[in-house]
Amino acid sequence: VQLQASGGGLVQAGGSLRLSCTASGRTSSNNGMGWFRQAPGKERDFVAGISWNGRYTSYADSVKGRFTISREYAKNTMYLQMNSLKPEDTAVYYCAVARQAVAGSGAADYKSWGQGTLVTVSS
Repeated sequence: VQLQASGGGLVQAGGSLRLSCTASGRTSSNNGMGWFRQAPGKERDFVAGISWNGRYTSYADSVKGRFTISREYAKNTMYLQMNSLKPEDTAVYYCAVARQAVAGSGAADYKSWGQGTLVTVSS
């Protein structure tokens, strides 16, 4: 499966962005999916995950109440709606397909990764 992330850009603090991640190739709707982010000089951190059927979602504490993960099966696409953005949200955001039906919070829980999209939040 190939993943293409898009939607990143430059936004002022307090603004919003919506990231998209479209899967192609040998896709499967039986796997969870997730978003991670990596700021310069830091490790790749879990942001949000969604189960295979979309019923279960999980978020990092730092984004709870501001970010919403969702998926649209007909388009093989996952989204991350990001509101009330802060400068500390600046990072490259990566989407990934989980190894299981539920989406874990560790990078090792995922088997396929997109190329990343840069989000920059100015103060």
